[in-house]
Amino acid sequence: MKKNKTINVKGSDITVVQINEHDFISLTDIAKHKTDDTSAVIGNWMRNRNTIEFLGIWETLYNPDFKPLEFEGFKNQAGLNAFTLSPQKWVNATNAKGFIVKAGRYGGTYAHKDIAFKFASWISVEFELYVVKEFQRLKENETKELEWDLKRQLTKINYRIHTDAIKENLIPKYLTVQQISYVYANEADVLNMALFGKTAKQWRDQNPNEKGNIRDYANVSQLVCLANLENLNAVFINEGLKQPDRLVKLNQVAIQQMKILLQDAGLHKLEGGQNE
Repeated sequence: MKKNKTINVKGSDITVVQINEHDFISLTDIAKHKTDDTSAVIGNWMRNRNTIEFLGIWETLYNPDFKPLEFEGFKNQAGLNAFTLSPQKWVNATNAKGFIVKAGRYGGTYAHKDIAFKFASWISVEFELYVVKEFQRLKENETKELEWDLKRQLTKINYRIHTDAIKENLIPKYLTVQQISYVYANEADVLNMALFGKTAKQWRDQNPNEKGNIRDYANVSQLVCLANLENLNAVFINEGLKQPDRLVKLNQVAIQQMKILLQDAGLHKLEGGQNE
């Protein structure tokens, strides 16, 4: 079970986890919206014939190891006064994959999002809509974070290409480790200055309470531009261009590319604050 995430629905915190690349939502947390006796609420929902039919169809669609005969047995008993059913009993009897029953700190009953939404609608149709809305918000935020991480990784990969070019063309033999480190840092700041208008040290001095470095606070457009600048700088180094000349060219490219990227995002403004 991966790291838990939480959505807040009408004042109730509901845990969401990913298991085998599938999202599972805490039925225990959803049930708390109605009562503290969560096991009884989940049990009452599961003994309903419509619920059992839904669970059986879901498992048939997505679980090749599902046991249909046991499912038919539960369906036939549904509606009888003495009939009871719990997630663990359902899993043990039918080999169901739609529920996870977990003990411990983050214990409780988790269900695949399809099943969790169905349970939420049984609690309250309005509550289900809010659960779906907040879940979608969570997934949108995850997508944005993933996009940022991918761009950051692209920058790091390109930076390796960039530093290899520095090592091959700019670092003479017999330099000390400190001298070599200075060249690397110096070349990194060529890119920082071209794009951000300041060196890494200047940024740290201006932001003493921030963790990380200037690039960790870049937006997606800046990271895309930075990746392009790293490749260009490697080419310029291989061509033998002096550092001041490279800085001018890289700054011109950064200005041009950022204008294009911000135009695409609908954010670019002309001088004087007029929208294009």
